[in-house]
Amino acid sequence: MKLTGNTILLTGGGSGIGRELARRFNALGNHVIVAGRRRDSLQETIEGRPDMDAFPLDIQDPQAIDNFAEELLAAYPNLNVLINNAGIMRRESLTERRDLRDSEETVVTNFLGPIRLTNVLIDHLQRQAGAAIVNVTSGLAFVPLSHTPTYNATKAALHSYTVALRAQLKDKVEVIELVPPGVQTELTPGQSTREGYMPLDDFMEEVMEAFHREPTPREILVERVEFLRWAERDGHFDRAVEMLAAL
Repeated sequence: MKLTGNTILLTGGGSGIGRELARRFNALGNHVIVAGRRRDSLQETIEGRPDMDAFPLDIQDPQAIDNFAEELLAAYPNLNVLINNAGIMRRESLTERRDLRDSEETVVTNFLGPIRLTNVLIDHLQRQAGAAIVNVTSGLAFVPLSHTPTYNATKAALHSYTVALRAQLKDKVEVIELVPPGVQTELTPGQSTREGYMPLDDFMEEVMEAFHREPTPREILVERVEFLRWAERDGHFDRAVEMLAAL
């Protein structure tokens, strides 16, 4: 993936990993459009930074995605990079009957959202030079955290979808998977100060170093996530599940 001269759309750009990715790609000489539900958070991301714009988007609403894409491409016909980063993570108890709203919203946001947004942009992206799609999954796609079962499942599904997408778009659009470990952001309440999670700045330094490699790795893996990514291959999957369950 070329690192400068792109027009990039990044979802979930109002905080955390999304905000930092947007700012760092912008600093490399890219025009970055951040999208998300909260206009005030998006404005904080882009404030005082040239070549950054903010577009509100409800990733759970299919019609909103269609309308957004039409407006986006009219305003930014050179768009050539999509970063699917928006996501939510909620704890769920599976031990008794419950309201499934959290599960359903997680599936729609984390999995159907990237599928729908990629779908409405794919014809356009295939016509662009240096086109790329970056899907942000999670180390929990490979070893589940028992407290967040639907989140894990959506990230595992997005990993599989990304592999298939890469195969179908070979020699047309570069497809990259970014696989974070637990990072100090507010993905869940209090996570940004929780011990044992990777500091956001440290994570971003490793991520951007990986993006600078030639060729860009198909999977962007920081050192801390490799224990989860390769747990099954390396024979410590059951131990990893037990370790996560104790958190």
